[in-house]
Amino acid sequence: MSILNLSWLDPDDATSGFPDPESALDDPEGLVAAGGDLSITRLLHAYRHGIFPWYQDDQPILWWSPDPRGVIYPQQFIAHKSVLRTLRKAQWQITIDQSFRQVMTACAAPRSYSKSTWITADMLTAYCQLHALGHAHSIEVWSPDGQLVGGIYGLSIGQIFAGESMFSRATDGSKIALMYLCAYLDTWNYTLVDTQLPSKHLSSLGGSSLTRKEYLDHLAIAAQQQPSVHAWDQHSTLDIHAWLNAQTS
Repeated sequence: MSILNLSWLDPDDATSGFPDPESALDDPEGLVAAGGDLSITRLLHAYRHGIFPWYQDDQPILWWSPDPRGVIYPQQFIAHKSVLRTLRKAQWQITIDQSFRQVMTACAAPRSYSKSTWITADMLTAYCQLHALGHAHSIEVWSPDGQLVGGIYGLSIGQIFAGESMFSRATDGSKIALMYLCAYLDTWNYTLVDTQLPSKHLSSLGGSSLTRKEYLDHLAIAAQQQPSVHAWDQHSTLDIHAWLNAQTS
């Protein structure tokens, strides 16, 4: 499909469907459509069909379904020795859904390698609404003195967690957030974490990739399945060391 034929979504009709993700552009790779809005209805429809928004403030809303698709199977997370040392020494506290907006705001902050962000004010508003409705969730990592030092957030789509972004304000903060996310998801019967794009960093932590078709086929089944009734219970308990030992036994 040529960019000249790119589908534009009507912002006044959130129920209008998306094009088939398999019709996404090759250049830019994975672009499915543009326009529309960030309503709850449209966002949930997008994620349930393997599509997500990603754009800058000076762009229209752009909708993507990349090929290949980055994923992490929760039980395949790799905890490196450095992360385990931090886990032992830092005495950080892990919480669930305690500070979703704070995590998302931290993810939107400028990074050392980039001053721009794709987490716009409209995105923040929309995903906080998804969180309030029980669709979006976060894992927080706190220092002993109550500082938020790491976190990750995303959407729950059946038995898939669509990871959006993570951040770190201390060494290994984001890695430990991801490790706990994978551990919780594994115990809650989730099948995979959608990381959107593959990367060397995520590969080093156990990430892999699927073709677009493989991901969409998996999504079609997993989106219809429910995780454990204990999923996202803020009082959930987890023996992270026992979980890690189980992955290596």
